[in-house]
Amino acid sequence: MFALSRQEIALVLVTMLWGSTFLIIHIAMQHSGPLFFVGLRFTIAGALSMLLFRKHMAGLTRHEAGAGIAIGCALFLGYYLQTVGLRTISSSQSAFITALYVPIVPLLQWAVQKRPPGLMSWVGVTLAFAGLVLLAGPQAGSLHFSPGEIATLAGAAAIAAEIILIGHFAQSVDSRRVTAVQLLTAGMVSFALMPVLGEGVPAFSWLWAGAAIGLGLASAVIQLTMNWAQKSVSPTRATVIYAGEPVWGGIVGRLAGDRLPALALAGAALIVAGVLASEVKFKRKPKRKLREA
Repeated sequence: MFALSRQEIALVLVTMLWGSTFLIIHIAMQHSGPLFFVGLRFTIAGALSMLLFRKHMAGLTRHEAGAGIAIGCALFLGYYLQTVGLRTISSSQSAFITALYVPIVPLLQWAVQKRPPGLMSWVGVTLAFAGLVLLAGPQAGSLHFSPGEIATLAGAAAIAAEIILIGHFAQSVDSRRVTAVQLLTAGMVSFALMPVLGEGVPAFSWLWAGAAIGLGLASAVIQLTMNWAQKSVSPTRATVIYAGEPVWGGIVGRLAGDRLPALALAGAALIVAGVLASEVKFKRKPKRKLREA
């Protein structure tokens, strides 16, 4: 009988929530600039995390602060580029392209940590890239990606870098303190870059204000739920659940009026297949020891 544990149900609900954020950001970008929106979203999430973990923040070490800042910078870059992309591409496209962070992780580990990807990682990368080409809609047999698609793909690479950094620091830090620091870092970096990149504060709108506050709360809830649930849910099982994120994003986008052509839908399916394939691990059979005579 198929059954889910409480933790797995929580991750499914988080994934559904995660998938719905693409459409919310897409709409909010009609009323706000990406730096201001990302800054407000993550500053709210960071402030809420600081409040929830206030009893633990006093023990923050230099190492944890450095880890939080490094992860926060990658977090900022990933979500900023995703938000930039959502100004010109649909929420459904963004959801599926963002999911490419899963097969990108082993490629970055190969480049940075000299750990070559396994067979299924290569299968996942191949499927995901083929899916990206179909989703983007190649014209006249040549690869052509729009600026929004390129920004979103770069954002997926930044999210992959964030995941590698989290894994690098995981065993040497308190996840509650680092979570608060990384969220605040992402928000502060975004605000700091506004005058540098010439982005002003938008005219007040309940639409962007409500979206930023809601997503800020959602970011804190998502992070807390993932940290709690993944104490008992295996990484492979969790990744299979997270692979539903672009599917939920596509469903929400469809309900809102997104109509991806058949070729793009085939590409979306290949991306999900690539995400799942890249997480398949084959167990090696232990070698039998010869009995001593």
